[in-house]
Amino acid sequence: MNLELQAVKQEIKKVLRGKDQVIDLVLCTILAGGHILLEDIPGVGKTTLAVALSKSMSLSYKRMQFTPDVLPSDIIGFSLYDQTSGEFSFREGAIFTNLFLADEINRTSPKTQSALLEAMEEKRVSVDGTTHTLEKPFFVIATQNPVGASGTQKLPDSQLDRFFVRLTLGYPDHKSATEILMGRSFESIDEVCSVLSTDSLIMLQQKAEQVFVHDELFGYIVHLTEATRKSDSLSLGISPRGSIAVLKMAKAHALYQNRDYVVPEDIHKIFFSVCNHRLLLSTKAKASGLTIEDVLDKILQIVPIPRLS
Repeated sequence: MNLELQAVKQEIKKVLRGKDQVIDLVLCTILAGGHILLEDIPGVGKTTLAVALSKSMSLSYKRMQFTPDVLPSDIIGFSLYDQTSGEFSFREGAIFTNLFLADEINRTSPKTQSALLEAMEEKRVSVDGTTHTLEKPFFVIATQNPVGASGTQKLPDSQLDRFFVRLTLGYPDHKSATEILMGRSFESIDEVCSVLSTDSLIMLQQKAEQVFVHDELFGYIVHLTEATRKSDSLSLGISPRGSIAVLKMAKAHALYQNRDYVVPEDIHKIFFSVCNHRLLLSTKAKASGLTIEDVLDKILQIVPIPRLS
């Protein structure tokens, strides 16, 4: 594992134990420059993960609780008339930070949810015809309660597609849950130290972009995503944006494993997390009791793995 990122992982594990796989995927997503959707019930550590990530990577951090009365201007900012100068001045919204935590994003209106689209895709926002660039690096970590929970609204497909991954923390195992109650499991969030500068993170992101990908693996990713579009079990397959996310995440995973080249295993490790929120099960699949994971597992089994020479 990359030593710098291993140090970051150890800091996060001070406050979040037993979630190594989730932490690995979160760090890969950060390397790939993507955004993260954490879908889970309240109280399992989603906010703790985001705060620990920001502290360990020296990222500026802002959190917004999304409620039905949150307005787009609260997120991206607004123009305010200054009577003294007779001119309008721009007041930055909460989005102007390195790491923006959109807490319970599916409790606010679709209009407010859509205010994040330009920021997530273009790393900038437009207010009153003026474009304002966000500082680098920039990430959104959004949390949402499971769809169907009281007071929630489904995120639009266009919004979902802009998240590189959708992850679930889940309940702690019995041992971890017992240690939490006994007060022996975790350190205070104040004990999390900065072990990676923003400049170093940006350099790691650039290295991830330069990771070598064999031509056969480009074709393999396309075959996998095409299989989702042709599957009878799915009514919506992976978009071209989703294919790019698979590629970038595979390259990030390779660097995370301290390699400068991608192997098929890198694609397999990230495939479900990148694809699970971009697909829709067909009526036939639902009636058969299939899950998205079942369908993706089958696709990984039937699409031939290329032999790299």
